[in-house]
Amino acid sequence: GCEAGAAGPGCEAGAAGPGCEAGAAGLGCGEPGAGREAKAPSEAVSAEDSGLDHKCLFCKIGNEKEAVELLHLDDQFACFKDVRPGAPHHYLVVPRNHIGNCKTLKKEHVSTVEKMVEVGKSVLQQKGFSDLADVRLGFHWPPFCSMAHLHLHVLAPASRMGFLSRMVYKSNSYWFITVDQLIERLKSLPGDSKS
Repeated sequence: GCEAGAAGPGCEAGAAGPGCEAGAAGLGCGEPGAGREAKAPSEAVSAEDSGLDHKCLFCKIGNEKEAVELLHLDDQFACFKDVRPGAPHHYLVVPRNHIGNCKTLKKEHVSTVEKMVEVGKSVLQQKGFSDLADVRLGFHWPPFCSMAHLHLHVLAPASRMGFLSRMVYKSNSYWFITVDQLIERLKSLPGDSKS
């Protein structure tokens, strides 16, 4: 995985390799300028700073501490382009505070996942994509995710995904879980949540 700064296949934040999502060839994990558009990081320190993992690239991106073009930013979520797109529109929606991968979620996270979906669909519509029936929304299931920060893949049109992308983002496979299946799993977990 890439969390510790290693660069290898599937690394979402570092060197070149299949599935590299937030980096570019030859640059280490989280290295400034790793294939991202220049944008001055925010000088302000977030009031939610205590919920961040300061070593996590997606925490940095979501809190404007990395030079990445944000397509959406609110108090809870950020959305940005996947630098190795699997479809003409391929975005990642991340919580601004650190939340582990989808396997760490609990029943009370159902509303978080639903809000991430709303953000992803909203960004698609802002980018001129309106056929929401032709969208793939989901998460890589551990151990097939290389970032330990929850991130929703938003791919559209799903009908135009290439062969490799159809495999990497295959619905309800051992390695990729759709939003609907994840929500169903979370709702079946024990807990007091009303979600």
